[in-house]
Amino acid sequence: MTQRTTSPYGSWASPITPGVLLQGTVHMRNQMTRWDGADLYWSELRPYEGGRIVVCKRAAGGAISDVTPSGFNARSRVHEYGGGHYAVAGGTVFFTNFQDQRLYRHDSGREPRPITPDADVRHADMLVDSRRGRVVAVREDHSTGAREAVNTIVSVDAKGRGDAVTLASGNDFYASPRLSPDGDRIAWHTWNHPHMPWDASEIWVGELDREGRVTSRRKVAGGANESVLQPEWSPTGELYFVSDRNDWWNLYRARGEGDEPVCRRAAEFGAPQWVFGQRFYAFNGPDEIVCVFNESGGAKLGRIDLNTGRLQQIELLYTTLHNVQVADGKAVMYASSATLAERVLVVDLETLAQEVVKVANPTHIEPGYFSVPRPIEFPTEGGKTAHALYYPPRNQDFEAPAGEKPPLVVHCHGGPTGNAGPTYPFEYQYWTSRGFALVDVNYGGSAGYGRAYRQRLKGMWGVVDVDDCINAARHLVAEGQVDPDRISITGGSAGGFTVLLSLTKRDFYDAGASHYGIGNLELFDSTTHKFESRYDEWLIGPYPERRDVYRDRSAINFADRLSCPVVLFQGLEDRIVPPSQAETFVAVCKEMKLPYAYVAFEGEQHGWRKDSTIKRAIEGELYFLSQVFGFEAAGDIEPLEIENFTPQTRPGVGERI
Repeated sequence: MTQRTTSPYGSWASPITPGVLLQGTVHMRNQMTRWDGADLYWSELRPYEGGRIVVCKRAAGGAISDVTPSGFNARSRVHEYGGGHYAVAGGTVFFTNFQDQRLYRHDSGREPRPITPDADVRHADMLVDSRRGRVVAVREDHSTGAREAVNTIVSVDAKGRGDAVTLASGNDFYASPRLSPDGDRIAWHTWNHPHMPWDASEIWVGELDREGRVTSRRKVAGGANESVLQPEWSPTGELYFVSDRNDWWNLYRARGEGDEPVCRRAAEFGAPQWVFGQRFYAFNGPDEIVCVFNESGGAKLGRIDLNTGRLQQIELLYTTLHNVQVADGKAVMYASSATLAERVLVVDLETLAQEVVKVANPTHIEPGYFSVPRPIEFPTEGGKTAHALYYPPRNQDFEAPAGEKPPLVVHCHGGPTGNAGPTYPFEYQYWTSRGFALVDVNYGGSAGYGRAYRQRLKGMWGVVDVDDCINAARHLVAEGQVDPDRISITGGSAGGFTVLLSLTKRDFYDAGASHYGIGNLELFDSTTHKFESRYDEWLIGPYPERRDVYRDRSAINFADRLSCPVVLFQGLEDRIVPPSQAETFVAVCKEMKLPYAYVAFEGEQHGWRKDSTIKRAIEGELYFLSQVFGFEAAGDIEPLEIENFTPQTRPGVGERI
């Protein structure tokens, strides 16, 4: 056994660096897999190409190639989060190009050409109606001059001839158009302000004429207290969907004027629809569904016998699975675990043989540098229990001095209706391999634990999330796992909101990092995009009627109470959380001479896509914590200036546990 070097937590040298992990690396989260006969397609986001999304193909013979040519970026801006950015049929790929948001047709061997007009009109969630030579898509029209963009489902000619035909309109949002096997019916998912799709939504079905126009329509499922998603037609023409009417997102099928459960289980067969194009189940012939479901311990792959309702789990090494598709007895999906990078995985449903088609991160890292998370439950406010994943520090080359406890990074996920999972986040291993402990908190309101758990955040955003993150840290301190005087909180977007509010309304943390976080809810209410423009009514209350609550939960109004140093990272082209959010907070810190650092990135939107940004953000946060917590970070890291702060004048933290 190699002798370990004794060094303080936080200062350990690690092979897990942004430079190594971003070289040749792609991102597959929120991307899409699709079959076209025996040809397999998937998309990947490439930080080393400026965050470009590329559609890739593995031909039936095994050859792998890029489909999206240089100069094109297959990324939709519908709902700003995008997804559902391509469709394929007969070797022809239809995709939304990021720069102009036009829908393009890309025939093999030819340059892509637009089939929609040059206007501020966006497309997502496409499907190909081969029988009629048309492409059906969700359209978000920003060219009308209306206060909000107009969302519809349209059908456009596959060769760009003529005007679009509107198939569904009148509601605020649409998603998941699906044609029946005979092409005579179309199903879709829809919802209206002020709801989000995971709170209240509906499934509708329309009858189509020979030209593909909707002649009549009826609601099949959903309502004010039910979230439904992913309508799918079986090979025999029956409609299936996912609903949380029994507290969990389970599968149902429409029968006559009613519907019936396919497989009742205290597990999630769906997830919040932040992006288009997600697929949680698919048909393997008329008698079987292949599905991804989440229970404690992560995601699982299952097959449901539609005659008996019996669910059989397919054993895999992975704990995170998403976007499953089935064709010719083979299932494809994205798969990862805490120690296995995300990959395109194909499972033969007859032999159960597994094939890895593409790995997002081919870099080999020895297992001794990886921290394997364990799920924890901990008590929180109101006598309730909350959930998190705990990653202890681990590095096979180092150990800490006797008696020292590691600093803790509390990670607060975005959404806020999102969730943390036991996946392969290299940034977590970046911290743990340097001697940090990390806890990824699934605070009340997170997905994955049923509708009632998600509903904990109703009207309580900025309270429940703040409490649960603090209580997760307290739980680990009480267990003797971490240093009570070196606790930091970090998060992006809604997670950044929790960070800023925690640092200004509570005197608990010793440091914090906000990545494109919300600091002013009143500003957010007036500047955010359509998809989330009424989300705050559910999370907080109606505005301006409850302006008092908005002000009370806006960190900007309490910046003078900042209890510790904070670093803010912000994309200058972010339209979801505009730079003004960070800049107004920074202005108060400047005026009050409070300890802060601010790093702005040109050309970045909501979430980091460029390799240079990812590297600077993660290394900048480490340097920031090294200054606040008083250790020397290993490696050559660009310094980050913290205004109004020196280690000698670090604020005391007091008694918090």
